[in-house]
Amino acid sequence: MAKGTFAYKAVAGYFFHDEEETGPNVPRAVTRSGMGLINRAYDTDAAFDPERKKTQWERFVYFVEHQARQEHRYKIIFLIRHGQGYHNLKESQVGLRAWNDHWSLVDTDGVISWTDALLTGIGREQAKALGEFWRDSIKNGTVPLPRKLYTSPLMRCLETTKFTYSGLPDLEFRPLIKEKLRERNGEHTCDRRSTRSWISSNFPEYEIEAGFTEEDEEWRPDRRETAVEIAGRVRLLLDDIFTNDDETIISFTAHSGLIRALYDVTGHRDVWVGAGAMVPMLIRAEKRRREE
Repeated sequence: MAKGTFAYKAVAGYFFHDEEETGPNVPRAVTRSGMGLINRAYDTDAAFDPERKKTQWERFVYFVEHQARQEHRYKIIFLIRHGQGYHNLKESQVGLRAWNDHWSLVDTDGVISWTDALLTGIGREQAKALGEFWRDSIKNGTVPLPRKLYTSPLMRCLETTKFTYSGLPDLEFRPLIKEKLRERNGEHTCDRRSTRSWISSNFPEYEIEAGFTEEDEEWRPDRRETAVEIAGRVRLLLDDIFTNDDETIISFTAHSGLIRALYDVTGHRDVWVGAGAMVPMLIRAEKRRREE
């Protein structure tokens, strides 16, 4: 497998999320006040804020932007795991084993359907709570808005992105749909996306990346994407974004499997994120030498 354009590293020490407990048997990560930015000093404070009048986030963003070198690039990424979908609801009803062995492979139980799963009522409320988080942040000047929005093409992420960011002042709502942000692919019908024309018709405010096919050509009914394959997909996604996007602060709306793959690629702790939660990370990209 090709190594990609950059080597990626999650830079710890700036967010409480960097040190949260790991694994599925502890409480899942939630959205923290101020995005959990740790109250600390930075090397750039003396020049940027000698009178200590700037906010923690203003000082942090300035610090990050002044770490960049020709060989290094940095991005602050707000990671959103979509709100509860109908597939999550069904799994909670039948248990993980029954879900994986049977229910994930079919479209419906005759009452609810989870093909390209929609948000449940709970999931919509979780996503709306993220919208309120941003309205409060804008009002109080706490956390800066991301300047570019990226989302998985699956319905639960498209809906979550809309409830979270649509209608906010000082933000152009024009999310970019990226195929490589989707959940681990194959077998599970909840991870089979809708057609390009249906997405375009129902989410006209969204931009769809070039090369996005009409039908879902990635999903296979008889094969699940491996951990190695989704990690490779994440590396290509990061190569694309770090090469073509100059913004420092961006947002990903994605899935638990994709977020864990991102953590694996960047060396972040394997913190499991709760449904409808938003967590931060700082990623450094270092240009690979030709001989690597």
